[in-house]
Amino acid sequence: MAAESAAAPARALAAPARAAKPVHEPAQERSRATHRRLLDAAVECLAEFGWSGSTIAVVAQRAGVSRGAAQHHFPTREDMYTAAIRHVAESRIADLRESVRRLPKGASRTEALVELLVDLYAGPSFQAALHLWVQASTDERLRERVVPLEEHVGWVAHQAALDALGADDDEPGVREIVQATLDLARGLGLAGLLTDDTRRRKHVVRTWARMVEASLDRPTDPGQAELRGT
Repeated sequence: MAAESAAAPARALAAPARAAKPVHEPAQERSRATHRRLLDAAVECLAEFGWSGSTIAVVAQRAGVSRGAAQHHFPTREDMYTAAIRHVAESRIADLRESVRRLPKGASRTEALVELLVDLYAGPSFQAALHLWVQASTDERLRERVVPLEEHVGWVAHQAALDALGADDDEPGVREIVQATLDLARGLGLAGLLTDDTRRRKHVVRTWARMVEASLDRPTDPGQAELRGT
């Protein structure tokens, strides 16, 4: 009986430590969910309203949280939007790597690659990034955050193109061809912002793919190539 009495306080003291964990984990999960909703809402608002119309209050309302909660996660707009673009960039990179692995073999491979790179610079995420670029062009602090992110996305896209083509960056003209393809993709992305440019874009993609093949002077099926570093 005395042993049971002595054990009871020990169990009572131990109980709160075990009970604290399930209370703590949902709070972390809610915080992560709020963080993700704010990032998604920031991209949506930036694409729809531009920089000037995408205040923290607007993003918070879109995300369904209070302004105070939004500022707890992101004290400034610069913090919010650089995090949002990083979030989008990581998603774009993951999608690009997976899509390159699924590229067809044979004569259609180069055209499929060019179309894939063009699609990288299209849609709401590209529109959001574009608004951020414009703001960063006159905001030095923001530019310092944005430039490294976009350089990383461009580098990954460049490597993906090289591997999909089975090309070597050290070969004469290869670097320029790949870079020109990415520049073309950005330009087509800009052209599609105001009007539906789908039909002309398909023609441009097809024509450019033939030019890439001719410039590389190689068969259209470069074989199975995987992304470097994966």
